[in-house]
Amino acid sequence: MGNLPNDFASLASNEKILIRKLKIIEILKVAIFLNMCKLIALMFLIAKREWVCPFCFMKKNIPIRIEVTRGNLVESIHHVHAIVVDSIGTVVARWGNPELQIFPRSSIKPIQALPLVESGAVEHFSITEEEIALVCASHSSQPRHVKAIRALLKRLGCSEQDLKCGPHWPIDEETKNAMLQSGQILSPIHNNCSGKHSGFLATSRYMGEGIQDYLSINHPSQKRARRAIALMSDCDFTSMGQGVDGCGIPVYGMTLSAMALGLARMADPSRFDSIRETAIKKIVTSMAKYPFMVAGYKRFDTIAMTECKGLFVCKSGAEGVYAVILPTLGFGAALKAEDGASRATEVAVTAVLNHLCVVERSIAERINCHFPPSIKNTKGEVVGYIRACF
Repeated sequence: MGNLPNDFASLASNEKILIRKLKIIEILKVAIFLNMCKLIALMFLIAKREWVCPFCFMKKNIPIRIEVTRGNLVESIHHVHAIVVDSIGTVVARWGNPELQIFPRSSIKPIQALPLVESGAVEHFSITEEEIALVCASHSSQPRHVKAIRALLKRLGCSEQDLKCGPHWPIDEETKNAMLQSGQILSPIHNNCSGKHSGFLATSRYMGEGIQDYLSINHPSQKRARRAIALMSDCDFTSMGQGVDGCGIPVYGMTLSAMALGLARMADPSRFDSIRETAIKKIVTSMAKYPFMVAGYKRFDTIAMTECKGLFVCKSGAEGVYAVILPTLGFGAALKAEDGASRATEVAVTAVLNHLCVVERSIAERINCHFPPSIKNTKGEVVGYIRACF
C-alpha cells in the first residue's frame, strides 16, 4: 500500500505521454491530409496540362510584378503576363492570363521568315545566315545593318525605294546623331523593320510576283506569312483582332499561349516535315550566331543572346511583347507587359529564365552589367532599381 502514490504518479505520467502521442498523430494526420490535397490539386493541373510549381499553384493567375524603386519607395509598378510551353502545348510555367489577346508585333518575325527560307529564295539569292538574322531583326540601323541590307537589295535587283516600310530615325542614338551632323538623307532602309521587308521582297522576286503591293493583306507574301503563323501556333485568326503594324504590314491578334506554342515549335521542330524543320533550324541558328544583327549595340536582345551563347534566342516586340525560343529544352516563352513597357518585359525575361534554371545567376548578372535594371539620375548615380517579384 505504501507504493500506491507512486503507481498513481506512474499512471498519470503514462497518460500524459499517451495524450502527447495522440496529439502528434493528429497533427501528422492533418499534415498528410493537407499534402494529399496539394498532390491532388497538382495532379488535376497536370491532367489539364496546366503544370505550375506545386508551391505556388494558388498564385498562378497573378502576373509578374515589376517594381521600379527610388530610394526605399516603390515608385511605379508594371504587370507582365508570361507563359512557357513545350511543342505540344503543355504548360511549363505561367504567370497572369495565358489567354490574353495580343498583337505579337515584331516578336513574331522569326516565324514570318519561314516562307523566305522554305521557298528556295535563300539559295537562289545566296542569302547568308547573317542576312537571315537581319530579316528577323528590329535593328538599330547601325552602319553594319544598313550595309548588309543594301547588299541584299542589290542582289535582289531592288532599290531602297522598293521598301514600303517608311523611314524613321535610327534607334541607335550615335548613328542618329552622326546622320544629323553629316546631313545624310533618311531612307526606308533606316527603318528597324527594313530587314523583314527585304525578306518579303526576296520571296516575291523569287516567286515571280509583283512587289509594288507586297504589304497588301491579299498579296501572296502576306498570305504566306499569315499561314506560317497560323500553322505554327494552331491559331484561328477569324475570331481575333486585326490591324496594321508600325511598318505597314497586316498584324493579327492571337493569345499569349498561342504565341508561346509557335515559339516552342521553333525550339523543337521535330513534328514537321524536313523542309520546315530545316528552315526553322536555319533561322534559329542564324539568330543565335549573329545576335548583333537581330538588334544592335546596347540592345537587350543582342546582349542577352551574346552572353548566353546559344542557350536561347529572343526577340523583342513593340508594346512590351517578348518572345523567347529555348532549343535546348524545346520550350517557347511569350511575355506581354500590360502597359506596353519594354523595360518591364526585359527584366521579366531574365527573371523567367532564372526561374526555369536556364540562365545561371552569374550570366544574369553579366547581362545586367551591360543592361542594368537600375535607375540613374543626371549625374549617373544609381538612385533606384527595376526588379521582378513573383
